[in-house]
Amino acid sequence: MNELVPGGNLPLPGGAMTLRVPGPFDVSALITDESGKVGGDADFVFYNQPTVTGARLQGDTLTVDPARLRAGAARVTVVVSPADPGTPLGRLPAPTLHVADAGSRPLARFTPARPQRETVLLLAELYRRGTGWKLRALGQGYADGLAGIARDFGVDIVEDTAPDPASASGPARTGGAVPGVGAHLGGSPAADPTGFLALVNSARAQAGSPPVALDPRLASAAQAHVADMAAAGHLSTESRDATSVYQRVIRTGYAYISVGEHLVSGPRTPAEFVEYCLHTEQARRTLLERVFTHTGLAQAVDPRSGDIYWTALWARPLTERDLAGTADKVVELTNAERAGAGLRPLAVDPLLAAAAQAHSTDMVARAFYSHTSPDGSQPWDRAAAAGSRRRTIGENIACGQRSPAEVVEGWMNSPGHRANILKPDFTHIGIGFTGGGQMGTYWTQLFGA
Repeated sequence: MNELVPGGNLPLPGGAMTLRVPGPFDVSALITDESGKVGGDADFVFYNQPTVTGARLQGDTLTVDPARLRAGAARVTVVVSPADPGTPLGRLPAPTLHVADAGSRPLARFTPARPQRETVLLLAELYRRGTGWKLRALGQGYADGLAGIARDFGVDIVEDTAPDPASASGPARTGGAVPGVGAHLGGSPAADPTGFLALVNSARAQAGSPPVALDPRLASAAQAHVADMAAAGHLSTESRDATSVYQRVIRTGYAYISVGEHLVSGPRTPAEFVEYCLHTEQARRTLLERVFTHTGLAQAVDPRSGDIYWTALWARPLTERDLAGTADKVVELTNAERAGAGLRPLAVDPLLAAAAQAHSTDMVARAFYSHTSPDGSQPWDRAAAAGSRRRTIGENIACGQRSPAEVVEGWMNSPGHRANILKPDFTHIGIGFTGGGQMGTYWTQLFGA
């Protein structure tokens, strides 16, 4: 059985599986497409609607059969909240997720850090990857209950009308989708009440960049991060508990191939914020970056100084095609450097690629940055574990670079990494890339001969 950490993921076998969270919790689930939005009422599984196509809730156990989910379903997010809606999760034991296959064989277990003031927790998600499905551990808390979760997933919030006490009867949890939230779910695009998106897309259009869309997951991560900056009274990519803004994005379930951020204090309105970004060189490049497809904006006020803090996040979601294209570009640039030195090009080795990808993913999942894994394994060990029989192995790693060109340039400017790229004996290569962690991006080049 696998013990998962936040951000860790696990391939799932075919067929139905059970996800159980014992204890004083309510379990629910949201079924979404690639955009992260629900499509209708049948995409919400909870105590008042325990059975939908492909998913069934019985007590503390959610059973999901990915093959039977509605057409277009790409993600099932598992949510836990206190059985008593007025109780903060910090007063309860940390919830533990137990995942088993159709034959009740344990597959994984995940216990996130114990929440504090949060009243609801995105615990984990099942997500489609190619023709299969995977499990990702999340552990992202919300302080405003299921209503906050609902808004972020595209649920139309309808406040319940208080019942006449004289006519009230039956269990306290009947008659509404969630406490204080109506049952109607909508898949409409996120609204733009501040005008931020219109300002951004106008500037992008003038620069020849395609428009971006608001994404509730990015907005949620931005809100959590900016609230911490305002409370601390300074700008930082890490919160006081060492959680990076990139980790916050991954924990909302938004896996990215490209990411950018604006951390700013001072502007009073979204219009002033956009104006500042457009007149600051690095910030302007991020706002106009063609690769980004989604954005999220949040602000918070420092209660001591009254200063306004802002976080804007920009990203492009990870797809198999984008991941393959990124790896191909790193190989292309690496071979261009070798050609310039009169060396033969490296051929892609799928086994080396699998080992490289696993190492990048592991560095994010277990929060380390090293050629030596926490279990003591070295590059040649990982290559052998992936099935490679190559006699000579070399490895380059990097973190924080935002593009293939940037990472290859960085390696070429480092004598040790450059020596690997230009080693005449190497004949094959594999590339790994994962978004997340403290630095946002983690890259691995694995060479073999």
